[in-house]
Amino acid sequence: MRRKSANLTLLLCVYLSCLLAAGAACATSSEPGKDVQADPGRCVAAAVADDDDRTIDVCGSVIDNDKTERADRVRALAARAGAYRRKQMTDRAIADYDAALRLDPSLTDAFNARGELWRSKGDRRRAIMDFGAAVKLDPNHAAAKANYKSLSLELERIGAMMAVAGKPSFDCRKARRAVEKAICANPELADLDREINASSVRAIRGAQNPRHARELQSAQDEFIARRNAEFGKAGYDLAKAMRERLLQINGADGD
Repeated sequence: MRRKSANLTLLLCVYLSCLLAAGAACATSSEPGKDVQADPGRCVAAAVADDDDRTIDVCGSVIDNDKTERADRVRALAARAGAYRRKQMTDRAIADYDAALRLDPSLTDAFNARGELWRSKGDRRRAIMDFGAAVKLDPNHAAAKANYKSLSLELERIGAMMAVAGKPSFDCRKARRAVEKAICANPELADLDREINASSVRAIRGAQNPRHARELQSAQDEFIARRNAEFGKAGYDLAKAMRERLLQINGADGD
């Protein structure tokens, strides 16, 4: 009787041990032998939940695991890059997009997202290249198309500004007055002169009626005449006078 009782106790212990072992297996993986760290499910779930800190953590485990499938690593890199981006960790986000694009260079969204990050850093050359790559992959990608167009226009404006930088509204080769020569010799004054002239022309063209247009033109002519007459006299600050005139015009112009 004692022997039967001992055998039953032994069998019960073995049974409980098996249950505990099975429970541990279920707690660590839904599939026997599966590596939880390489399972992209947790990474995707964190990204969908917009939990950036958890996304960075669990997706990092997927990315760093040698057993992770190529496609899963790409998805994890894209998810973590998005989390880094939202946390304004720009350089880390770019690094993850770099890695994802090396594994899969057909990721239109990744090119566009990386381009936006480069643009935020002021690197317009890399940004336009990424936007162009995205549009080439998908000509109908709305965000990439809009980004490429807006940046192209921005680069055109910058190019135009660089072309006239340090040049006044008049031809310095024909400058005769001392004030004109002073403006030509100073890039800051030259830029101010050009801005004053452009703002004045814009204000006159936008005048509500011919009478208002004549008044604006008369005010500009008076400024030029006073500038020419006062330049060189004690106490006259040409740069200050030009800045005040520009502010006055832009106020009248509504800019």
